Amino acid sequence: MSKFIVRRLWQSVLVVLGVTIVVFVFTRLLPGGPARAILGPRATPAAIAAFDHANGYDRPLVAQYVVWLGHLATGNLGYSYKLNQSVAALIADRLPKTVLLVGIANLIALVVAVPLGLAQAVRRNRLTDYAVTGVAFVFYSMPLFWLSILLVIVFSIDLGALPPQAPQGDFLDVLTHPSGLVLPVLTLTLVTVALFTRYTRSSAIEALTQDYVRTARAKGASTNLVVVHHVLRNSLLPIITMIGLTIPVVVSGALVVESVFNFPGMGLLFWSAAQTQDYPILLGTTVVVGVATALGSLLADLLYAVVDPRIRSAR
Repeated sequence: MSKFIVRRLWQSVLVVLGVTIVVFVFTRLLPGGPARAILGPRATPAAIAAFDHANGYDRPLVAQYVVWLGHLATGNLGYSYKLNQSVAALIADRLPKTVLLVGIANLIALVVAVPLGLAQAVRRNRLTDYAVTGVAFVFYSMPLFWLSILLVIVFSIDLGALPPQAPQGDFLDVLTHPSGLVLPVLTLTLVTVALFTRYTRSSAIEALTQDYVRTARAKGASTNLVVVHHVLRNSLLPIITMIGLTIPVVVSGALVVESVFNFPGMGLLFWSAAQTQDYPILLGTTVVVGVATALGSLLADLLYAVVDPRIRSAR
């Protein structure tokens, strides 16, 4: 198991390095470049040349990458010329808010989706199964921005029950205004429940056809006992995969939801940086998301070994 962890960590490091190379090259190939984005469209060629020389943008691309990678190794993610702050400080301010938003949504989704998926599997091809499947397909196929707008129209404009905009300010300000979190969390929860329910149902239906389930039933075990003690654990494997894949979402933020509700998280930070061509923020957030993706994949593999002893013994 320890050799597997070391090997996966090494693979994760290589993946993150690959991500940094690709993103660094592509950001340098964007039209206009950092100088034009920062100095404005009316900047003279002399001003652009002076800016590039002062910031090392006139050096060879490989040399620029090596210097940037050295800064990255020391925790220096660069400096945002647009916001006049270090990228590390911006991420440290925005990341906890996005973790709160996406974490609450995923936790609620797990609590709701797993029992629903199991109930669908036990009552498959019945009215309950068809009803839940229909509702899940509606939310799963609905674009996030459209669902967000519908919720704002219903709960904010028509009913006036919830604010249409998420709370602003620092992390404590967000916590002290929980009503502003309801609509963003609800939007993410509905879509995530639809996704998790489908995976849980499919996995549980497959588990119900296995020999160990038939053996348990032949011994007189009730349906609830079979589902809880035998089917549930084996149905969690695809959900574990989805949890691992949602970790980058926690870091990068639900970009669409944060943009619609003006939630001051990582997604809105990245979107604003893309609009203003703030290259240091784009690079810094992409690296953080790349690290989170590698860690999420590693976490999913480890949870596989915990849930299924056969995987642990094979490794």
